[in-house]
Amino acid sequence: MKKIVVLTGAGVSAESGIPTFRDADGLWEGHDVMEVASPMGWLRNPELVQNFYNERRKAMLDASPNEGHKLISALEEHFEVVVVTQNVDDLHERAGSSKVVHLHGSLRESRSLLDGEVYPIEGWELKMDDLCPNGGKLRPNIVWFGEPVPMMEKAVEEAGTADVFVVVGTSLEVYPAAGLGDYIPEGTPVYVIDPKKPSKAWSSRVHYILKGGSEGMKDLAEELKTLV
Repeated sequence: MKKIVVLTGAGVSAESGIPTFRDADGLWEGHDVMEVASPMGWLRNPELVQNFYNERRKAMLDASPNEGHKLISALEEHFEVVVVTQNVDDLHERAGSSKVVHLHGSLRESRSLLDGEVYPIEGWELKMDDLCPNGGKLRPNIVWFGEPVPMMEKAVEEAGTADVFVVVGTSLEVYPAAGLGDYIPEGTPVYVIDPKKPSKAWSSRVHYILKGGSEGMKDLAEELKTLV
């Protein structure tokens, strides 16, 4: 069974009504990203950061997977599929994808400030006085600016064993994910689905599908039938 690795970004979840990470003015839901997505922001105002992610979690739970998520999941009928996502929502999982690598963390998880252990969050709210079983305070399990990306090694491993590599809804300019192109095996076809052709291309072997996530995935699913 051939292996497809799908790298997804904010453009996939935007069709479900989830805002992209930051707008053109550098704000995320009205906040400077460094206020809500950096260790210094957490140290300055942890209540603001906690409330911010509680609201993002609530919005995520109100959203539903769109056709793009579902078409990615449906590929598992004929292929081994690994989704490497820059998104922190759980829409891939809710659409049915069984192997999802979250590069930037997950809204459904908290992390202990005591020992770094990760714990699931039930519902939408993580409170300031919530503690892990060992008594440590909890923060959102989100990779903030300036922090290491723990799952990057796993993503590199998956990219290095791909028979087909697909990029959906990301500009290929956000590192470290944009660097995955360096690890795709020689000769592996790469498909990039985006309404606009990215300014950066990994190589001449890239096939562009200049459509949104859902429409582009429909075209790709048809093309991949020849590999089954």
